Amino acid sequence: MSVPQRPPDVKLFASIFSADAGLIEVAIRAMSEKYGMADYISAPLAFSYTGYYKREFGEGLLRRFLSFERLIGAEELPDVKLWTNALEADLATPGIRRVNIDPGYLSAAHLILATGKGYAHRPYLRDGIYADLTLIYQKGGFTILPWTYPDYAAAETIGMLSRIREKHLVQLREGAGKR
Repeated sequence: MSVPQRPPDVKLFASIFSADAGLIEVAIRAMSEKYGMADYISAPLAFSYTGYYKREFGEGLLRRFLSFERLIGAEELPDVKLWTNALEADLATPGIRRVNIDPGYLSAAHLILATGKGYAHRPYLRDGIYADLTLIYQKGGFTILPWTYPDYAAAETIGMLSRIREKHLVQLREGAGKR
């Protein structure tokens, strides 16, 4: 018989993109006020892996990745996604979303993104939120899955996520995740 145990805390992570760099900064500040100080914020990156968002957001999308110093329980992910959805709505103009925020978390074993869209590899969590298993960590590195988005499969992104994962492991060893 397995004995249920509370898993180690996870590292809150987010991808934010918009055609307006100022709105990305507003979203970063709002997330930092809600979830604590960011311990990693990427430089602005061109978001050009897909044309999926072109109709909604237009051309010239910029993206920033961030992670947070304070660790969270994995069970908090739906609350984070619902909060970021509300923030997107607050930053929208009538009927037009101007910023996209994709929260998730890093653990020692994987990268999970939160989504409102179900699929075979996206187990339902609660409140309309699913967990998207985006990458798994095995044999010393992140493994790309058949459904991994191309931007998350990019070597630069994998390198960044590996560094964030290492920081997370140090935090766990130092007891930062204890509540």
